[in-house]
Amino acid sequence: MDDQDYMRRAVELAWLSLGETSPNPNVGCVIAAPGGTIVGEGRTAPAGGPHAEVSALAQAGALARGGTAYVTLEPCDHTGRTGPCTLALIGAGVARVVVGVRDPNPVAAGGAETLRSAGVAVDVGVVLPELARDAMAGWLTAVSRGTPYVIWKFAATLDGRSAAADGTSKWITSPEARADVHRLRAGVDAIIAGNGTVLADDPQLTVRSADGAPAARQPLRVVVGGTRSTPPGSKVFDDSAPTWAVSGGGGRVDLPAMLKELYERGVRTALLEGGPTLAGAFLEAGLVDRVVGYLAPKLLGAGPAALGAAGLSTISEALTLDVVDLARIGPDIRLTAAVKGV
Repeated sequence: MDDQDYMRRAVELAWLSLGETSPNPNVGCVIAAPGGTIVGEGRTAPAGGPHAEVSALAQAGALARGGTAYVTLEPCDHTGRTGPCTLALIGAGVARVVVGVRDPNPVAAGGAETLRSAGVAVDVGVVLPELARDAMAGWLTAVSRGTPYVIWKFAATLDGRSAAADGTSKWITSPEARADVHRLRAGVDAIIAGNGTVLADDPQLTVRSADGAPAARQPLRVVVGGTRSTPPGSKVFDDSAPTWAVSGGGGRVDLPAMLKELYERGVRTALLEGGPTLAGAFLEAGLVDRVVGYLAPKLLGAGPAALGAAGLSTISEALTLDVVDLARIGPDIRLTAAVKGV
């Protein structure tokens, strides 16, 4: 194995913690003994639990001495709910630390310098930094600007319809695609929907397994425009997950202010699920970072569009996306794209 192999494994561990660690980052760490054998692996535990490096060092024990730690994010250099990971690495006698991405949080940054001052060799951003960044994209983006990373998810027919002309929309996509949406929900801290969607579809907006059982961890449900017009018996207000109903003066919600409040509540990634009017407002305000579209091989020819007005009037103003993934999910296609300039 070489540096890339170890870091690739650390990235895999980081992905496994996605959605479980906020407001902390989902970090992965691998400890290799001087001879190259992996002796410790760790990933960030839920807030208050051990960081990835501490878990990996605990597994490695004395075998970490003289070895190399591969960690997706620069080890923290401050005391929060837990102690600095830099001191844990130094105390374990690790000789070298390979870091995927620098920590953008000024409170926790500086770990590389502290390690070097203690005689530990440190390499930053030279081994698969793009893979490490992708695994932690939501947290890195959110911490850099102070607002959550927003993913807009939609389901539509090939001609862009989110429902038929008579308003029916269950089900446009397949059971496989709907199961994949629950995987997507499991990786975020909040699920956002408009009051119109709640009134029309009465969604529960929770994470469930393939057999319908609720997941142990549930994201915060956010109903935008949720006021007295939302029936108190709506599923989104049941006791299966916390819910925040957001209203604004004159019936309009200040979306940037709402996202800042979500960040203060510990939300680092949010999934925008509905409906087309709210999606258009988010895009018009430049608040969407990534788009995940589930496209069913169906045609309707009429009915509501998946996206409402977004302040774009000519083709030259169209938002251009960078497609980062295209996958077959059952009979449907899942397209994942990043919003350019974000």
